[in-house]
Order: sequence, then structure tokens, then C-alpha cells
Amino acid sequence: MQSERNATLMIDVLRSYVATGEFRLHDFVVMPDHMHLLITVGADMTIEKAMQLVKGGFSYRLRKECGYLGEVWQRGFFEQRVEDRQSFIQHREYIERNPVEAGLVASPEKYPYCFAYLARQKAQRLKPHDG
Repeated sequence: MQSERNATLMIDVLRSYVATGEFRLHDFVVMPDHMHLLITVGADMTIEKAMQLVKGGFSYRLRKECGYLGEVWQRGFFEQRVEDRQSFIQHREYIERNPVEAGLVASPEKYPYCFAYLARQKAQRLKPHDG
């Protein structure tokens, strides 16, 4: 995901699975060499299946739309369970700070491949114009 095209494609893949109700996406950040997702899966979905969908969906679309034939993903993923509201907030803060900690931007709202940035962009487009 080291390019704008790939990061944007990953976000589109995430949106497509949220739109079909595969899982609920609370937060995310797409970094150049990894990503963080904060998701809730339903009773008929496992975290493993959700990650298989995301990784497989991205690989398929990258191959189909961009002609990329190489390996995209390392095997496996790292999972942390969110136990309570405080843990949820801490995970969201970690995800939001990730691009800053990596030295990619000075503040989280400047990083275009994350939930917070896209939500702010959408909110600004929806604001009524002063007239």
C-alpha cells in the first residue's frame, strides 16, 4: 500500500465490505507497509474470515484493476480484543496517532488514508454554505 492508488483501493475495499454488512468498521488507518482496523464482526463472522475477505478482496482488485501479480500480504495478522469502552478509546487513539508516530504527518488530521480524515472531509462537504 505504498502508493496513493493502493491506499485508496484498500479504503474502497473496506467500504465495500462495510456496505454489504460483512462487519462494522469503527476506525482504520492504511499505512505504507501495514494497516490497523478496529472492527466488530457479527455472530456469523469470525475475525479470521473478515481478514481473509479484506486481504483477498484487496489482492483480487489490485490484480484485476492494476495488473499487479506479486504477493501483497504476509501470512497472518495480529489481533487484539477490545474489552471495554476505555480499551476502545485507547485503540482509536493509537490508530489515529499511528501516522504521526511514523513521521508521515505532523498531526492526525493531515493523513489522508484514515477514518478520521475521511470523516472530516465528508463533514466539510455536507456543511451548509454561509450565504
